[in-house]
This record gives sequence, C-alpha cells and structure tokens, in this order.
Amino acid sequence: MSVADLSVADLRPEIDVEVEITPVGRTLSVSARVEDAGPADVVVRPGVSGFVDEAVVAVGERVSVLWLSSEGARALPADVATVERGAVPRWHLKVVGPAEAIQRRQAVRARVALPVVAVVNGIDLEGDIVDISEGGVRAVVEPYGVTPIAGSTLSLTVQLEEGPITAPAEVVRQQTVDARWALSLRFTDLPEKEQDRLRRRVFRAIREERARHSE
Repeated sequence: MSVADLSVADLRPEIDVEVEITPVGRTLSVSARVEDAGPADVVVRPGVSGFVDEAVVAVGERVSVLWLSSEGARALPADVATVERGAVPRWHLKVVGPAEAIQRRQAVRARVALPVVAVVNGIDLEGDIVDISEGGVRAVVEPYGVTPIAGSTLSLTVQLEEGPITAPAEVVRQQTVDARWALSLRFTDLPEKEQDRLRRRVFRAIREERARHSE
C-alpha cells in the first residue's frame, strides 16, 4: 500500500524526518529524528541539546508527535514506552490514537509577531512579520525609495527569539497597504541549519494555535 492509499489517521512520520515531541500538558518540546515508525510504534532520537536534562520525558507519559509533510502538518498521540539513555538516546513511543491533520495554512504559514529588516536599494527598512513558513515570510515594512518589484532580490533579517536569521529573499508579491509595503518573500539560499530553526518556530506556532483551540 502506498502513502497515497493511507488515510490521515494511518499516516506515520517517515524515517529520518524531524519531529517535535511535546509532553501533553507541558510547554516543553524536544526536536527529534525518526529512526523507525510502524503502525503501533515510533522510535525517535532526541537532539542532544534537548536531552541535556535526561528527565525530559518519563515512561508512561503521554506525548504528541508533530511533523510536517508535503501535504501539511500531522500530530500523532503516543505514550512513552521506553527511554534509552547513553551516547545515542532513543525514545520508544507507543501509538495510542490516530494521526490528525492540522489545517494546512497553520502548517505552512504560522502567524507570529516578529520584527524584520529588509534591505531595499541599500536602505534598511524595518517592519513586522505577518506570517512565516520554512520557505519565506509575509511582512509589512516602512516604504522608502523605489518600490521593490516581483522577481527582485533583497536581504532579509528575521529576528527570532533566540537570534536573527539573515538570508537573501526574492520578492514574490508587493502591495501598498495603509501606507506601508506588504511584501511576500521567498528565501532563495537559506542554510539547512537556519531552515531547522524556522521549522522549529513553525512547530511552536502550530502548538500554540492548537492549545488556543483546545481551551
């Protein structure tokens, strides 16, 4: 049976895909890589930085496994069955329910309030993020000089909470809204490490959105 033949409820993260493990009822989350995944069990390798405190999860604890696929975001409920410690820690998770699809817009474009600086024609234009994805952002900036056109490239700095990301970005669309430039921008040469940081920020926004909806 191909992936296309599976219902959302039966989907599992693919091997070596990055996932976020979030203990239910806690704000803590840990990035991990999938080592094995089957109908009843998922084995992950938590990132070293997320495993400094070896009491991150406990056997029997309920967690949510969140990952992004080409079709959108998926969340899978599981219980922690085994915690292997050591140089290469592994968590064995027992699936306890069906996977859920998270609305595609939440997955691809997460609404966040972050400052941004776009360098247009050599001028730093400050503004605000409207929403963000792994591939780019929508932002509004203060206008100055010649309006950037679709297809042009500029330098973009996104101020994430743990530090800025600076990368070239292509202007996909430009509009003037309330005397500010509204820009849709696509990253053109974002290093993998920075992609991971953006992915984690998107995951965080998805978790926050789900928490608001569950209240």
